[in-house]
Amino acid sequence: MRRNELIGWLDAYLDIHAFNDSSLNGLQVEGDDEVTKVAFGVDGSYNTIEKAIEAGAQLLIVHHGLFWGKEQPVVKMLKNRLKLALENDLNIYACHLPLDAHQEVGNNWGLARELGLRDLEGFVEVDGRPLGVKGRLPQPRTLADLAEHIEKVVGEQVLVHAGGHDPVATLGIVSGGAAGAVLDAADAGLDAFLTGEPKHDTFYYSYEVKVSSLFAGHYMTETVGVKLLAAKLETTFGLETEFLLMPTGL
Repeated sequence: MRRNELIGWLDAYLDIHAFNDSSLNGLQVEGDDEVTKVAFGVDGSYNTIEKAIEAGAQLLIVHHGLFWGKEQPVVKMLKNRLKLALENDLNIYACHLPLDAHQEVGNNWGLARELGLRDLEGFVEVDGRPLGVKGRLPQPRTLADLAEHIEKVVGEQVLVHAGGHDPVATLGIVSGGAAGAVLDAADAGLDAFLTGEPKHDTFYYSYEVKVSSLFAGHYMTETVGVKLLAAKLETTFGLETEFLLMPTGL
């Protein structure tokens, strides 16, 4: 498949300009004109680029790309990453907030469906659009049982800051590093809030606003979207895809 045709489809399907994002969403590094295999990863790190090349991919799609919001000197780590990609004709495409928010292949809606939530609605507005999702559990679960369920689905040990209703009937989700959005969960009247990465200064929020926070890993909560997008490209274009699992434990 022609690279430019695929990139145009991705830009439109993911609505990459939907948010005023710090990430430079879209094609960040231009490589081969033809794409027969696409590798997917969470982070545009050197080892992810290396694994994509070893896998025989012409395009690497990541959630966290190489360029963020301002001009960057091409030195040290960025130099090494770009050099490796360019020498091997590897295209690199990044999609940050739009992939979090996408209702079909996004991290938040995808994770909500995997957890079995019902009555899904947008949650936490950014630039006038919902970034996360909220929903209702099929039946209330104790906080401990919910944490265990999330661990099985996500594949990461869950840290819990208990502070809200137990059992839990309603849950808000924003993947990655969104610990402060527990305040949005409180405003929405939710029992609990799920994100990836905890922050020290939000430790007391759960107790003070009476909404329990659950943390299932920044990395693992953001594997959902790239996996769903891989499946979408397979069914839509018949492209070969490969997900590169490189967990950080964070």
